[in-house]
Amino acid sequence: AVRPPYGNMAAPGAAAAAAAALVQYVVLRGDLGRPPRSWPLGAVVAQGCHAALAAAHAHRQHPDTRAYLELGGAMRTVVLEAPDEAALTALAETLKQHGIDHEVWTEQPENMATCLALRPYPKDQVHQHLKKFKLLK
Repeated sequence: AVRPPYGNMAAPGAAAAAAAALVQYVVLRGDLGRPPRSWPLGAVVAQGCHAALAAAHAHRQHPDTRAYLELGGAMRTVVLEAPDEAALTALAETLKQHGIDHEVWTEQPENMATCLALRPYPKDQVHQHLKKFKLLK
């Protein structure tokens, strides 16, 4: 039988544990749901969904994305808040400079950046770039 080159190098269950440690970060603009914009909650949630799906699709061949999607109901997503479009754009630039895979969702026809999502990552690889953002409330 032909064995994969790295097959069974880790202890049983190690791959599952590593996959469970993956997280997808979604960063939504908090100002969208507050005056003067006051978008309906559903519209704001849709922005996060669009960005998360765009990031997963764009990086669907990455092993971490594939492992994350295989988790099904055990997937872990953290939704953070950027205060405004400038903060979201600055974060996107920081992530780009550090080679962190992400997608920015730009709502049309307004051509407004509303949300950003990273592909799934081990938390320790990306958390330092996101720690200044609070959980979305």
